[in-house]
Amino acid sequence: MKPYKRILLKLSGEYLGGKAGQGYDATTVDSLCLQIQEIHQQGFELAIVIGGGNFFRGAQSQPFAMDRVTGDMMGMMATLMNGLYLQEAFRAKGMKARTMTGLQAPQAAEPFNKPAALRALRAGEIVLFGGGTGNPYFSTDTAAALRALEVEADLLIKGTKVDGVYDRDPVKHKEAKKYDQLTYAEVFAQDIKVMDQAAMGLLRENNLPLGVVNLARKQDLLDFLQGKAVGTRIVG
Repeated sequence: MKPYKRILLKLSGEYLGGKAGQGYDATTVDSLCLQIQEIHQQGFELAIVIGGGNFFRGAQSQPFAMDRVTGDMMGMMATLMNGLYLQEAFRAKGMKARTMTGLQAPQAAEPFNKPAALRALRAGEIVLFGGGTGNPYFSTDTAAALRALEVEADLLIKGTKVDGVYDRDPVKHKEAKKYDQLTYAEVFAQDIKVMDQAAMGLLRENNLPLGVVNLARKQDLLDFLQGKAVGTRIVG
């Protein structure tokens, strides 16, 4: 028996941009599609929340003063673009996929609706959630936690370019220690940066497990879902 059935995968927009972190890198996107296809073929139900940083990194990153609400709306539109892009990439591989949005953009994608999302997941569709929560001041981390709870996911996975959670930056510190498993209490007590505090609070309060997995290693995501010793697990 698989330890999990319904998964929500959270991706950064920068991940789709490959090494440059901008736009779309064809090799990276193709590798992601193949990983998703393999997971889907194993019988997992999959939803995805993706950031928009490959196009827009927020009002604070601009060289001039920008209203925070305007910046957040632009960021949410970027996440919707990424959702639609992945939808088409998955369909090109023969997978069924649909995009739902937290923003009002009816000509681009259907609004988020829990019963419709659950029906799609049960029918074997990959469901992409774009447009964040539809509200400013909430990150895509928080949107991922919220959507995971709304669709009754068994697990939220944060896809990264490192192989788990460390006590310090492993790129800068060779002696950095990797955690195989943590509790939410340990994450908060040690102020370990995994996702933002609002997202982590939602996950902890609702006892939803979180996994951190390196998507650059093509087998790690499936191995993690099958209970093998890769990545980092964070539990209640």
